Amino acid sequence: MIKKALLAGCILWAVVAQGQELDCTVAVNATQIQTNDRTIFPDMKKAIEQFMNTRKWTNDTYKNYERIACNILITITKMNSPTSFAASVQVQSARPVYNSNYSSLVFNFADRDWEFEYVESQPLEYNDNTFTNNLTSMLAVYAYLIIGIDYDTFSEMGGTPFFQQARQAVNNAQQSNRPGWDAMGSNRNRYWIVENLNNPQMNDLRKAVYAYHRLALDIFDKDPDKSREIILKGLKDIKKVRDVNPTAVLLTSFFDAKGKELVNIFSSGNLPVRREAYDVIQTLDPSSTRADYAKIIQN
Repeated sequence: MIKKALLAGCILWAVVAQGQELDCTVAVNATQIQTNDRTIFPDMKKAIEQFMNTRKWTNDTYKNYERIACNILITITKMNSPTSFAASVQVQSARPVYNSNYSSLVFNFADRDWEFEYVESQPLEYNDNTFTNNLTSMLAVYAYLIIGIDYDTFSEMGGTPFFQQARQAVNNAQQSNRPGWDAMGSNRNRYWIVENLNNPQMNDLRKAVYAYHRLALDIFDKDPDKSREIILKGLKDIKKVRDVNPTAVLLTSFFDAKGKELVNIFSSGNLPVRREAYDVIQTLDPSSTRADYAKIIQN
């Protein structure tokens, strides 16, 4: 059985107007910053939460229980002025599994290239068609990615229009000349995660994400062996993606989210299936620090 796991840090946020898509919890860690006036940090947290949770990101109507659980941990690494900041950020989102109390982590991404301005008590503004400022552009990208990935888990390739919105936000923000918005430098920045999700070469991975969640996890309680076989097939399809682009950041992000869960899924059941899954996972994600994959073939 899959062990119950809740998305760390995500708690219920105050009820907002019905229809909003995100239930986002924000944490701002400014322990590295030396300043006498620290009121800006709780104000920043509140403003970002309000921006993510009260803005309407799609044309769909969500009931409160349908909103997407996510969190954003912002670690301020530098304060260049009272209104200018640099930060590293972890973004996570989770998706409930049908007929269970289990929430599956579906997106787990570290963005170390945040540079932005924030003025205390000043409203955050964003326009899909033009660049307004770096902070709201970065937040918009992750809002669209979180929503798109959630849609991909419920319908095959369902997140496409939201990934296209994220790409538009990236394109608009390139005029800022800030890090993370183009192909230069690290291949693990926000430019590349958006590029991967819009790249047809990644379609096998996106389709595998749908099968993993909708066709496997959602029936796991009824037929765990069938679910494992579906997930194994999806892993083989993901290997096709790796064969084409072994350094794709989307592969890394997938296993950042799914490594521990895969151990739980394949730590019981049919041994030949587990051994085959172990071999494929070791090829796709040879890291020994992400998850204890050896548990898959024990017993």
